[in-house]
Amino acid sequence: MGSGQFPDAQFGNACYTYNLLERWPNMMILYPEWVGVQSEEKFCYNSKNIWKGIDASTNDITKDISRAAIDSTRFRIHLLSRAFWARQWQAHKAEAENGWSHVEAISYSSTNTRHAIKSILSEDGDVMDCVDMYKQPAFDHPALMDHKLQMAPSDHLPVETSSLSEEPGSGKQGITVSQLWQRSGSCPKGTVPIRRSWKGEGRKFRNIRDDWDTKDSKAVNQQLPNHSMAILFAVGYNYNGAKGDIKVCNPYVEKDDEWSKSQIALKNGPSDNFESVEAGWAVNPGIYGDKQTRFFVYWTVDGSNKTGCFDHTCPGFIQTSHEIALGAAIRPVSFPGGLPYQITVYIYKDVMTNNWWVQYGEKINVGYWPAELFRVLTMTVESVEWGGEVYSTRVEGVSPHTSTQMGNGNFPDYLMDGSGWVKRMRIRDNSMTLKFPETANTFTNEFRCYNVFYLSDYIEDPELYYGGPGKNALCP
Repeated sequence: MGSGQFPDAQFGNACYTYNLLERWPNMMILYPEWVGVQSEEKFCYNSKNIWKGIDASTNDITKDISRAAIDSTRFRIHLLSRAFWARQWQAHKAEAENGWSHVEAISYSSTNTRHAIKSILSEDGDVMDCVDMYKQPAFDHPALMDHKLQMAPSDHLPVETSSLSEEPGSGKQGITVSQLWQRSGSCPKGTVPIRRSWKGEGRKFRNIRDDWDTKDSKAVNQQLPNHSMAILFAVGYNYNGAKGDIKVCNPYVEKDDEWSKSQIALKNGPSDNFESVEAGWAVNPGIYGDKQTRFFVYWTVDGSNKTGCFDHTCPGFIQTSHEIALGAAIRPVSFPGGLPYQITVYIYKDVMTNNWWVQYGEKINVGYWPAELFRVLTMTVESVEWGGEVYSTRVEGVSPHTSTQMGNGNFPDYLMDGSGWVKRMRIRDNSMTLKFPETANTFTNEFRCYNVFYLSDYIEDPELYYGGPGKNALCP
């Protein structure tokens, strides 16, 4: 191959290609933002990417940067590109075995890329496209063609009642974490970061369709086919918000068509056709293409029977923040015996517009689900849930049971803080104050596989502990 020599940058004996340029969507001819090399038989034929130098006219590195910084940047870019392509190649190889060509597999969503003002390569290989806020995928939904973008909630967020005085970030709570891609850059104001989806990711996913039903509203039934849950729920009142600190874990997920998540969910409607908005973290290889822990939002209008939408995988959720990306990896995560890391999630309704907002941390409003998407949720919420959930076709009496874990894979452990948990659980009702619900109950449909423990006695602020390993001696 080539000149018959292995890659040789020092003496130039091997064949090479240089001045690699591409035409960007703005019609400018520039050097690629990231490149990668690939060799299927590296001991027979190999390739190497050599960075001869950095031209300030084709990238963001200025001419007065030090030589050491330039060398460090070269090394980092090379490592990132290798990590990115290694991950993509493994995913694409699996896709090819299922009937997808490599050319199809390496393609991505051209719509978001076309509207991208800037793209950021994360350390884990994700690419975040900074898309014009007014050109994001949400506005492709037919119900939102004439929707006016709401930049911020119209009401002031309530303050917690003084009787529950534990402050966020205190020693009794976990350490708040950030998203991994933020280490590599930031999106400018007026844009929103959208994770670039590669061909094959989430293709088993069912998009929201315009087939809403309007049955009489009843209390939501927690038990769903192929779902195993361990939750605390409050039901029977008129809720318009819910909040909680969720411990961030990285549970093992056995198969690509299974997932495990920890979340806050608000629901309304009959047990077989409810509407729901949810947010938290998930390990979902069928949607994201890997088994990292990622921040997600989800909504459905029929109890996930025919509809169900994660993040931006279908139009609907309108993002307003340029700081938080849906589907982005969360780092660091908690491990048994280590420090507890958490995310704070707050879902609440803007009572002026009936839009449902998602807040990340204590102050970042990520975006909202417009009222036009729902019918009963625009009026009120009858059920709030906190806890964990596993999806698999091998749950609820199927043997062998899935080994997909919930939480961190441990059963509830409130003594050593060694399982998944949700703390500082709050609801907001018509009083417009954040408070713990007057009544709450636990639910689990496979207590030998995943369980839940509600700690409420002799403690000022009740806590929820949940999780489990899935398949074990008591859950064969």
